[in-house]
Amino acid sequence: MEDAKPWYMSRTIWAALVMVGATIAGGFGFALDDADTEALADALFQTVAALAGVIAILGRLGATTRIE
Repeated sequence: MEDAKPWYMSRTIWAALVMVGATIAGGFGFALDDADTEALADALFQTVAALAGVIAILGRLGATTRIE
């Protein structure tokens, strides 16, 4: 792997976090099947990707130096 990306842009990380959350929720009596956890992980990833884009745009708009 030559390319690098931030941890929060990794689908694997989000899927793992959802699985940990689903396991903990199962301990409290909430049941999620595999389809639910997959959909939740994908939704969280898409939300994070959208937020990262918005933050990047706002950061560029608020910048005080130009891009060369």
